[in-house]
Amino acid sequence: MNILHIVEHYYPFKSGMSEVVKQISENLTDFGHKITVATGFNPERKTNLINGVKIEEFNISGNWATGFIGSQIETSRYIDFVLNGNFDIVTLFAAQQWGTDLILPLLNKIKGKKVFVPTGFSGLYIPMFNEYFKNMKEWIRQFDCSVFLSNDYKDINFAKENNVSYDKIVVIPNGASKKDFLTTENIEIKNKLSISPNDFLIISVGGHTALKGHKEAIKIFEKSKIKNCVFVIVGNKIEKQLFKINFKNIIKLLLFSFFKRNIGLGCQYACKHSEKKFNKSILRLFDKKKLIITDLTREETLALYKIADIFLFPSNIECSPIVLFESCASQTPFLTSDVGNSKEIIEWTEGGILLPTKKDKKGYSYAEINKSAKILENICKDKDLRENLKKRGFENWSEKFTWEEISKKYESLYLTLTSKQSR
Repeated sequence: MNILHIVEHYYPFKSGMSEVVKQISENLTDFGHKITVATGFNPERKTNLINGVKIEEFNISGNWATGFIGSQIETSRYIDFVLNGNFDIVTLFAAQQWGTDLILPLLNKIKGKKVFVPTGFSGLYIPMFNEYFKNMKEWIRQFDCSVFLSNDYKDINFAKENNVSYDKIVVIPNGASKKDFLTTENIEIKNKLSISPNDFLIISVGGHTALKGHKEAIKIFEKSKIKNCVFVIVGNKIEKQLFKINFKNIIKLLLFSFFKRNIGLGCQYACKHSEKKFNKSILRLFDKKKLIITDLTREETLALYKIADIFLFPSNIECSPIVLFESCASQTPFLTSDVGNSKEIIEWTEGGILLPTKKDKKGYSYAEINKSAKILENICKDKDLRENLKKRGFENWSEKFTWEEISKKYESLYLTLTSKQSR
């Protein structure tokens, strides 16, 4: 099959979404299919052929609600590429991003089968997206199939409420890669981060979007009565989004910033400030705790996963966080807020514990700090509990949630849509 995957950012950009599409695309290439990824321009990308996947870059950004940035020539080139590329399958990964939003009004012009992976509809309750989701009621019915990551979340419920037929709804979960987690890295990551060999290690992985729960995680760590412990937050800086500079979009941006609390531009600065303040506190003389805010390569991050004692993830907004599957794959028990389908992931993997969480009317989740700190204390002290979570999480991941197995489900779906025999 000749398959096109469309995603806002792709490797070497670091994000959950780029990792999802990378894993699926590379596995489908290994299965013998021709995969092209249409994505945003990245100056760090040195080649347009990565592990057999062809990458077509477009210098476009923004989304339907905030406006698109990119020349008319570039926008036309992108639309022509999608509509006239003779692809058997065209899959749009994630709503509310330029790659999807430019194509939604043109779905009836795509020659191949159309697949939508909404990944949560994070803006469903944000007023600036009201018109977008009003149109989405019709757009989503034009796809040949929509893939959801959970059996019960905003996006799949939206589809059911708006009469998307049952045979056009498929649930395929996220996962983690055997290639990443069943190999050994020769990286002395504790030495690199100046962590004592005997320190208890808690980690969190998530970009500085201001919505990955970094603020809450630091508070939970600070409140917890544990000693000789290091907490490492791994997060890449999120580049500023570009918007058309006109009065209408300035108002939209201000509203967007308000309803999202902020757009993440100050998260890295706030985290580094917290790191300095935390580590300089006189309390550190007594509890010997340490906070580290850092950015690591993928290989270094994998090495950190594998030596961690606990993964702490009190995120505010998610669809289906792949970091929880990666925790299971690395045999690291996780603590997570009730965000996205994290509760479902706990049921599937048996590898983690849900933190007490409050949700606001816009759909954001906030872990309750004091109660969560107590849970963190308890799991730090209970080695048997950690061992059980670690064992069950790893077993369930290796049986059901490897990217290799999940990619076969995408392949089977694609083959069914194109009426070709399944593997």
